Amino acid sequence: MGGRTDRPPVSGVVEAAVSRIVVFGAGGRAGTRVVAEAAGRGHEVTAVVRDPGRHPELGGAGVKVVTGDVTDGGSVAAVAAGHDVALQVAARLDLPSEEFYAAATRALVDGLGRAGVPRLVALGIGSLLEVSPGVRLIDTPGFPAEARAFSLGHAAELELLEASALDWVVIAPPPVFLDAEAARTGRYRFGDGRVPEAGEGDPAFSYADLAVALVDEAEAAGHRRVQVAVSY
Repeated sequence: MGGRTDRPPVSGVVEAAVSRIVVFGAGGRAGTRVVAEAAGRGHEVTAVVRDPGRHPELGGAGVKVVTGDVTDGGSVAAVAAGHDVALQVAARLDLPSEEFYAAATRALVDGLGRAGVPRLVALGIGSLLEVSPGVRLIDTPGFPAEARAFSLGHAAELELLEASALDWVVIAPPPVFLDAEAARTGRYRFGDGRVPEAGEGDPAFSYADLAVALVDEAEAAGHRRVQVAVSY
């Protein structure tokens, strides 16, 4: 497993050079926190949503909210132009998972390439991590069929990224429900392609700390063309 990272709360001091970050799916539970985390560090953030009017919580200093469609390569290219890195945290529950994630990944590969954005950091799913060599959690006996169907969308995403020339990383949180209420601690650790072992007394991983890990990776590019676990 990777080393543990402990970041102090954001204090207004920019820890890395200011960059331009475009966030697809900025209105979701992960997206709103990613936008706040990146803007809090002083980055210029473009928050991409389907309907800006539904997301009054977005905006503020350093944040521009725009309309965009992550499943359309032309839309991706238009909103991503001029940015240094893209974060993909979008999800659609009104479409079959494989249909959405395949379309989004094709559009991102196409659109980011056209826009000249060199790096993609994507939010994955813990059920695609391995429980033993070559055996993913979704392939274990008794894994719920509905959860498997959703996970296969992320599997399609991985396959398309692996076949692309894009510089990417997929970060997979633990395969449990994440804590949407917990405050940011800045504590997390990157692992590898295996389901992380939970430490005794570890709380449920939070969306707030997931955002820290995603923005850290956008800044540092510590992993390339691989799926990695993140946990406490």
